[in-house]
Amino acid sequence: MKLVYFAWVRERIGQSEEEITLPPEVKTVAELLGWLAKRGDGYATALEHAEAIRVAVNHEHVDHTARLPGDGEIALFPPMTGG
Repeated sequence: MKLVYFAWVRERIGQSEEEITLPPEVKTVAELLGWLAKRGDGYATALEHAEAIRVAVNHEHVDHTARLPGDGEIALFPPMTGG
């Protein structure tokens, strides 16, 4: 699975994308965010307020209850503000 990180999520994690193999128990977006937060300090900092992170699965925005595909691309975005 390909993970892509944007804006300050990317800055805190320290990379713009990575290929990962998820453990079988990670089945939803919320579970993915929780699992990622345990991967190190940068991930923990970026995902400290995981409920605010916006997620797209294969270029479609989804909520945190969405099930993950077996393969594909998941993008993580910080909340956006306009003005």
